[in-house]
Amino acid sequence: MSSVSLTLNGKPTTVNVDPATPLLWLLREHLQMTGTKFGCGIAQCGACTVHVDGEATRSCVMPVSAVAGKSVTTIEGLSPDGSHRLQKAWVAEQVPQCGYCQSGQIMQAASLLAKNKKPSREEIVQHMNGNICRCGTYQRIVKAVQRAAQEA
Repeated sequence: MSSVSLTLNGKPTTVNVDPATPLLWLLREHLQMTGTKFGCGIAQCGACTVHVDGEATRSCVMPVSAVAGKSVTTIEGLSPDGSHRLQKAWVAEQVPQCGYCQSGQIMQAASLLAKNKKPSREEIVQHMNGNICRCGTYQRIVKAVQRAAQEA
């Protein structure tokens, strides 16, 4: 065990964990922040996507030691009350079916819109590639990202 300090959703946080612990398990098990989901455990599905210093990152394979001194944003930190434009667009476009992958999808989309305010459909598809939706709501995901971009 060792002490690791980071900024989590804008707040300085210090945790005492094994530095090899995946960030996902720190969030879910130690800090009870369950918005970030476990999907595959090998960084292939995107359900566990969070932002580390603004970059979309798969938290299931990111050791806690790698985020020491960095800023981590989870779906809970994107907007605690669900008022982020992507969250509103997700509802308006009726994206979720089972909903399991949605926090990772939204965090992936948020990293795109932070860098590219008006992405093309092709840019959205390319950026979201690799975030798997088992229900196949990809067309609605693209529409929601487009809607959020228009509302910027």
